[in-house]
Amino acid sequence: MTKALRIGGACGFWGETAMATPQLLAGDGVDVLVYDYLAEITMSILARAQQKNPERGYATDFVGGVLADSLDEIAKQGVRVLSNAGGVNPQACAQAVQALIKDKGLSLKVAVVEGDDLMGRSAEFADKTEMFSGAPMPGADRILSMNAYLGAWPIVAALNAGADIVITGRCVDSALTLAACIHRFGWESDAYDQLAAGSLAGHLLECGPQSTGGNFTDWQLAGDLAGIGYPVVEIQGCGDMTVTKPAGTQGIVSPAAVCEQMLYEIGDPQAYVLPDVICDFSQVVLEQVGSERVAVRGAKGRAPTGQVKVSVTWLDGYRAGYLFQFNGVNARRKAQNFARIGLDRAQKALRKMGGGDYSDVSIETFGGRPGDGPYEEIALKTAVRHQDPRAVGLFLKELIGAALATPPGLHGFTGAGRPKPSPVVALFSFLVDSEILDQRIEIEGRMERPAHRAHGPSTDTSMDRCVPHDVDGQAGPTVTCRLEELAWARSGDKGDKANIGVIARHPDYMPWIWKSLTPHVVTRRFKGEINGPVERFYLPGSVSMNILLHEALGGGGVSSLRNDSQAKSFAQVLLDLPVNIPEHLLHCKPG
Repeated sequence: MTKALRIGGACGFWGETAMATPQLLAGDGVDVLVYDYLAEITMSILARAQQKNPERGYATDFVGGVLADSLDEIAKQGVRVLSNAGGVNPQACAQAVQALIKDKGLSLKVAVVEGDDLMGRSAEFADKTEMFSGAPMPGADRILSMNAYLGAWPIVAALNAGADIVITGRCVDSALTLAACIHRFGWESDAYDQLAAGSLAGHLLECGPQSTGGNFTDWQLAGDLAGIGYPVVEIQGCGDMTVTKPAGTQGIVSPAAVCEQMLYEIGDPQAYVLPDVICDFSQVVLEQVGSERVAVRGAKGRAPTGQVKVSVTWLDGYRAGYLFQFNGVNARRKAQNFARIGLDRAQKALRKMGGGDYSDVSIETFGGRPGDGPYEEIALKTAVRHQDPRAVGLFLKELIGAALATPPGLHGFTGAGRPKPSPVVALFSFLVDSEILDQRIEIEGRMERPAHRAHGPSTDTSMDRCVPHDVDGQAGPTVTCRLEELAWARSGDKGDKANIGVIARHPDYMPWIWKSLTPHVVTRRFKGEINGPVERFYLPGSVSMNILLHEALGGGGVSSLRNDSQAKSFAQVLLDLPVNIPEHLLHCKPG
């Protein structure tokens, strides 16, 4: 029997600490390290960086902040490195890595996966509409980047060609891990259950320590988060896996912590669509099998759609905002009044200029009473968006210029300088047939193409849906609890959609949670923020549910003016909801 493959999740976003790599290398040993740098927001940032400097556009800290310090040990242990740090410029990233290898006198092969960049073919897709909103394709003069989400097979080809380090541009986050599994176990392209399991392994690793106590509802149980352990997945050829972390590190590996990550930023858990497989996580079971060890099994898969998503980043006007603080009695009212003064003055000046009104305005206030004090301390965030940067600058000028005509209590951190209008790099997504992509790898000066062609497209659209059993008429004496007493939850984003995964602390709680968290209740909870429908999905294997909120983030990412444009706080808002359950269930021991 082929031994389990040990894969360490060493990075979850561009800008994360570099502590994971030496920690994972010093542990019980890993075969592969995966580094995920690319969120949709990151692609916008990298596109702007390359626009300013053609030699940029990749995650520079992968080279200078990770490999520079650990490459010798990586080579010594024979660990393979897979990363999408290439961003919108994988060749430049690879050249920087190769220069580092040469400087250290090492002998490591670097492969670059290409074929995701469609900028040179943008005219072919001019008639495409946005896959969610139906909007037309932006003008060619506004497009900064156009990248398809590649799957695992080009990465597999790079590993088969002997690569020690594989650098990709835009690929599915989980594809890095799936590729390592396919390479080790020889999975075929129609072994859908195994492909789904490998994709789930990648999903559990792609956000680093979010599987090991980071961002966990019961964060107090995770110890000193400054020393949190990064996740390791031990996966077998059948697809069964165990999640763990290096010995002696802080954090927590529990079914709840791992399940929060499983539900993070997914939509329909029975149709998690990837280029290589459509995953069904609804029957996944998570079980504590040892100290800081959770077994995960039950992922199912079916044939892929035969299409891949393409993400376009494009210039969509300008935005800017400012943060202030107010205190004293009626601080919130003072802050809102101050924001109105600045906005009214700017709009008046805009009308004189004939520049048209702001396309979006955001005024948000946060805070309350500090400690047991008798007064409020409020943070005010104001922001506007306009196609003309001068209009955005005018708002900043008038807002700051109103500081002497404001209600009392205005203050703020000084010395950082006034903000300036910045370009809005928006996201536009559409689908293309995967066969039109020219996927290829470059290794040691030669170009190769993966031999694999995906099966599909899938024709099986039937799915058995289930919901928790009906509890109407079964209550008896009830008590009201906060949702957090009954469940764990985590939230995230996908473009302009937000998701909230909710996991019952005991199986008997779920029917009552389901009954309480109706689409109407959830919509009312986020009143004024959701402009689309709310969907619910039940996962009986993990006794959990996923709530999907459409048009919930003001455009999402850097297009949004909201303080929480990525729904990171939505779960905390939901966890404060009251839920009625039978009194006798309070004696149930949480799972």
